[in-house]
Amino acid sequence: MFGYRVPAPNEALLISGRKQRGTDALPFKIVTGHGVYVMPVFSKATRLTLAMQEAEVIEDCYTKQGLTLAVQAVIAFKVGDDHESIAAAARRFQGDQSQMSTLVGRIFSGHLRSIIGSMTVESIIREQQTLADAIVDASKTEMARIGLAVDSLQISSIDDKGVGYIRALAAPHQARVNQEANVAQAVADQASAMAQQESQRHQAEYARQTAIARAQYQAEIDQAQQTAAQAGPLAAARAQQDVLVERSVVAQKNAELRQAELIAEVVRPAEAEAERIRALARAQADATKMSAEAAAAQDRIALDQMVIQQLPEMLRAAAQGLQGANVTVLDGAEGLNSVVASLAAQGVAMLDTIRTGLRTTVPGTEAPGTDVSALNGSASPVRPSA
Repeated sequence: MFGYRVPAPNEALLISGRKQRGTDALPFKIVTGHGVYVMPVFSKATRLTLAMQEAEVIEDCYTKQGLTLAVQAVIAFKVGDDHESIAAAARRFQGDQSQMSTLVGRIFSGHLRSIIGSMTVESIIREQQTLADAIVDASKTEMARIGLAVDSLQISSIDDKGVGYIRALAAPHQARVNQEANVAQAVADQASAMAQQESQRHQAEYARQTAIARAQYQAEIDQAQQTAAQAGPLAAARAQQDVLVERSVVAQKNAELRQAELIAEVVRPAEAEAERIRALARAQADATKMSAEAAAAQDRIALDQMVIQQLPEMLRAAAQGLQGANVTVLDGAEGLNSVVASLAAQGVAMLDTIRTGLRTTVPGTEAPGTDVSALNGSASPVRPSA
């Protein structure tokens, strides 16, 4: 838009004119961080940088000891952020803002000479930060009056301009440092040698272990190769042994089968035949016994028939023998009964005697222990009484 101005983030816009009045009766208006409309012809807008700037100071300073030191320092500064600092800086540097670095360098040169003049070389060298802080503190009032603020001050170098004082000051320390460095180097060399020896021992031990491991590996390889070489014959021998075992098992099975066949073909038929023969023998013996018993029974029957056939003749003979005999019977009927009973007993005895005699004459009819002389009879015939 025509007449509208916007300052950069590191700038301050200064607007001056008949109708532009700032605070505290400033002859211009300060605008930062936002835009503003500037009336053409009647108002004028200028810019003041608020960016960081740098000033370098190189100054020959005299110390408290009268020695000359060439001191080089770098100052980082900028315009203050408040409106008072911006107004103060604008009044002094708006026409030529490059004069800020020149003026700041001159201010710090004076303070640098003043403060170094109150210090010794040793304190300057050892306490450079203290020196820088003292210079900044001494320049704050003057810097604030011109609207500037110091961010930092660094002493970049200190030189005695070839006198050798600083080097002399550093000599004892340098010697001590060199000595310590030599001692440290010796210790380091010793440690290095020990480390090298330890490393060599470790390497030797590692080499020994490696050689042992290689030998073990080689032995295992050789053993594995021998085992592999022997595996074929061993496998063949085991296979042959297994074949022999199987053959023996088969032979045993065949023998058992043959034995069973022999038992079935020979022993069982022989036992059956023997049992049949024994059964036949028992049957024949039973038949023979039965035949003998039957024959004996038939003989007894025939004997009894013969005795029965001969009994009448024998009784007649006995009766004939009693004819004409005078028999006195005593006791009446009882005596007669006794006589008859005696005759009957003699008849029975005669029948037994005849039967026994016939048994001895007919084969197979005699009784065990039979005496043939018994045919003569032991019973006495009834004698007639006188």
